[in-house]
Amino acid sequence: MQPYKRSARVGDLIREEVADILLHKIKHKDLGFVTVTGAKVSDDLRHATIYLSVMGTDDGQKTVHKISSTSSFIRSELGKRLNMKYVPSLSFRIDESIAYGRNIDSILDDIESEGSSIDEDEDLL
Repeated sequence: MQPYKRSARVGDLIREEVADILLHKIKHKDLGFVTVTGAKVSDDLRHATIYLSVMGTDDGQKTVHKISSTSSFIRSELGKRLNMKYVPSLSFRIDESIAYGRNIDSILDDIESEGSSIDEDEDLL
Protein backbone atom coordinates (compact mmCIF):
# COMPACT_ATOMS: atom_id res chain seq x y z
CA MET A 1 0.00 0.00 0.00
CA GLN A 2 1.27 3.45 -0.91
CA PRO A 3 1.85 5.87 1.98
CA TYR A 4 -0.33 8.60 0.44
CA LYS A 5 -2.68 9.28 -2.47
CA ARG A 6 -1.56 9.04 -6.05
CA SER A 7 -2.57 12.64 -6.74
CA ALA A 8 -0.23 13.78 -3.96
CA ARG A 9 2.65 11.72 -5.36
CA VAL A 10 2.02 13.09 -8.87
CA GLY A 11 1.84 16.60 -7.38
CA ASP A 12 5.25 16.18 -5.81
CA LEU A 13 6.69 14.94 -9.09
CA ILE A 14 5.09 17.80 -11.05
CA ARG A 15 6.43 20.34 -8.51
CA GLU A 16 9.98 19.04 -9.00
CA GLU A 17 9.73 18.94 -12.79
CA VAL A 18 8.13 22.39 -13.13
CA ALA A 19 10.86 23.84 -10.89
CA ASP A 20 13.50 22.27 -13.14
CA ILE A 21 11.76 23.54 -16.29
CA LEU A 22 11.54 27.08 -14.89
CA LEU A 23 15.19 26.97 -13.88
CA HIS A 24 16.66 25.55 -17.09
CA LYS A 25 14.20 26.12 -19.95
CA ILE A 26 12.36 29.40 -19.35
CA LYS A 27 14.50 32.44 -20.16
CA HIS A 28 12.70 35.57 -18.94
CA LYS A 29 15.03 38.29 -17.67
CA ASP A 30 12.49 39.99 -15.43
CA LEU A 31 10.96 36.98 -13.69
CA GLY A 32 12.86 37.52 -10.47
CA PHE A 33 13.58 34.67 -8.10
CA VAL A 34 10.78 32.12 -8.51
CA THR A 35 10.37 29.11 -6.23
CA VAL A 36 7.84 26.38 -6.84
CA THR A 37 6.47 25.77 -3.36
CA GLY A 38 3.80 23.21 -4.14
CA ALA A 39 1.55 21.52 -6.64
CA LYS A 40 -1.98 20.36 -5.97
CA VAL A 41 -3.34 17.83 -8.44
CA SER A 42 -7.00 16.88 -8.72
CA ASP A 43 -7.94 13.28 -7.92
CA ASP A 44 -8.57 12.50 -11.59
CA LEU A 45 -5.07 13.87 -12.45
CA ARG A 46 -6.48 16.24 -15.11
CA HIS A 47 -5.82 19.60 -13.40
CA ALA A 48 -2.83 20.87 -11.45
CA THR A 49 -2.43 24.10 -9.53
CA ILE A 50 1.19 25.15 -9.15
CA TYR A 51 2.01 27.46 -6.21
CA LEU A 52 4.85 29.94 -6.65
CA SER A 53 6.83 32.20 -4.35
CA VAL A 54 8.27 35.22 -6.13
CA MET A 55 11.09 37.42 -4.81
CA GLY A 56 13.06 40.13 -6.52
CA THR A 57 10.13 41.81 -8.27
CA ASP A 58 7.59 44.30 -7.03
CA ASP A 59 4.55 42.60 -8.53
CA GLY A 60 4.32 38.83 -8.18
CA GLN A 61 1.10 38.71 -10.20
CA LYS A 62 2.93 39.96 -13.31
CA THR A 63 5.46 37.17 -12.87
CA VAL A 64 2.69 34.60 -12.48
CA HIS A 65 1.03 35.98 -15.62
CA LYS A 66 4.30 35.65 -17.58
CA ILE A 67 4.75 32.08 -16.38
CA SER A 68 1.10 31.30 -17.15
CA SER A 69 1.66 32.50 -20.71
CA THR A 70 4.25 29.74 -21.09
CA SER A 71 2.03 27.04 -19.56
CA SER A 72 1.59 25.23 -22.90
CA PHE A 73 5.38 24.95 -23.24
CA ILE A 74 5.70 23.79 -19.63
CA ARG A 75 2.91 21.25 -20.18
CA SER A 76 4.60 19.89 -23.31
CA GLU A 77 7.89 19.56 -21.40
CA LEU A 78 6.05 17.71 -18.64
CA GLY A 79 4.61 15.38 -21.26
CA LYS A 80 8.13 14.51 -22.38
CA ARG A 81 9.33 13.91 -18.82
CA LEU A 82 6.37 12.13 -17.21
CA ASN A 83 5.10 8.69 -18.09
CA MET A 84 1.40 9.52 -17.80
CA LYS A 85 -1.58 8.92 -20.02
CA TYR A 86 -2.75 12.53 -19.60
CA VAL A 87 -0.66 15.53 -18.70
CA PRO A 88 -2.70 17.77 -16.40
CA SER A 89 -3.71 21.28 -17.38
CA LEU A 90 -1.70 23.80 -15.40
CA SER A 91 -2.70 26.91 -13.50
CA PHE A 92 -0.26 29.05 -11.55
CA ARG A 93 -0.93 30.93 -8.32
CA ILE A 94 1.01 32.95 -5.77
CA ASP A 95 1.62 30.98 -2.58
CA GLU A 96 0.06 33.12 0.15
CA SER A 97 1.24 30.83 2.97
CA ILE A 98 4.68 32.48 3.14
CA ALA A 99 3.20 35.96 3.69
CA TYR A 100 0.76 34.46 6.18
CA GLY A 101 3.65 32.85 8.08
CA ARG A 102 5.55 36.15 8.18
CA ASN A 103 2.45 37.85 9.56
CA ILE A 104 2.14 35.22 12.31
CA ASP A 105 5.85 35.64 13.16
CA SER A 106 5.49 39.42 13.47
CA ILE A 107 2.43 39.02 15.72
CA LEU A 108 4.33 36.58 17.94
CA ASP A 109 7.31 38.95 18.08
CA ASP A 110 4.99 41.78 19.12
CA ILE A 111 3.47 39.63 21.84
CA GLU A 112 6.91 38.61 23.08
CA SER A 113 8.14 42.21 23.20
CA GLU A 114 4.98 43.28 25.09
CA GLY A 115 5.52 40.42 27.54
CA SER A 116 9.11 41.45 28.22
CA SER A 117 8.10 45.08 28.80
CA ILE A 118 5.43 43.94 31.27
CA ASP A 119 8.04 41.84 33.12
CA GLU A 120 10.34 44.89 33.34
CA ASP A 121 7.49 46.99 34.75
CA GLU A 122 6.77 44.34 37.40
CA ASP A 123 10.45 44.31 38.44
CA LEU A 124 10.28 48.05 39.11
CA LEU A 125 7.39 47.60 41.55
